[in-house]
Amino acid sequence: MKKILIPTDFSETAEYALKVAAQIARKNDAEIILLHMLELPHQGADAIGSGHNIPELMFFKNAAIKKLEDLMEEDYLEGLNISDVIQFEMAFDGIMKISEKNGVDLIVMGSHGASGFKEMFIGSNAEKVVRNSDVPVLIIKKDQPNFQVDDFVFASDFTDEIKKPFEKVVEFANRFNSTLHLVMINTPNNFKPTPVANDIMQKFAGDFKINKLETHIYNETNVEKGILNFADSIGADLIGMSTHGRKGLSHFFNGSISEDLVNHSSLPVLTFKI
Repeated sequence: MKKILIPTDFSETAEYALKVAAQIARKNDAEIILLHMLELPHQGADAIGSGHNIPELMFFKNAAIKKLEDLMEEDYLEGLNISDVIQFEMAFDGIMKISEKNGVDLIVMGSHGASGFKEMFIGSNAEKVVRNSDVPVLIIKKDQPNFQVDDFVFASDFTDEIKKPFEKVVEFANRFNSTLHLVMINTPNNFKPTPVANDIMQKFAGDFKINKLETHIYNETNVEKGILNFADSIGADLIGMSTHGRKGLSHFFNGSISEDLVNHSSLPVLTFKI
């Protein structure tokens, strides 16, 4: 883990994400890329290229530069290798481009979550990044002065297509010396007897070198509720999920469970793209 991207809008939740990223960077001797996207009204090629808009653009850019400079002076960033980027682009597009261009290993984002009509019709940038990012995305909801992952829950149906992203799950768990809790959520519409579920998880985990491993079966009316309730029951520090995004969803992730968890979990959520 050498490069960590943190998009910031200078909000409180964005700073929560930066504080966590700083802790991860120290443990891994990683570089932080701090990104601020300038989303302007009527943004587009014409707006950016039009001469009469240049003073306005420079005003917003200079204000952003000052905020980034002030942010980078925070004590919790002292001694870290940090570069900053300001870009005129819609937030989601810019995050994806900067991530790919710089060979980022992890994106850390703050999120307020969403509910009701806002969740249905808008969708946060965090959700869009979770849905589309090819690199793991860590979503932070609240201040984590001591980001320690002792208990890491990973929920799945443990099919073969999960094995590739699961390599990164194992790497993350071992790096943080976490106990990795594999959990299969049994629902009325997708129920497996305990011996069958245990056999699936044991065979799946047998292909990986996991330092600390526990397997669990949890019964609930739906997958999202099962993950949240199970994580709460063991006092988990982090929830991990694999996601297909909007295309090719398997039966287990129907309804995009990862995006729902980003909205509804108070715990950090780490997603891995299949």
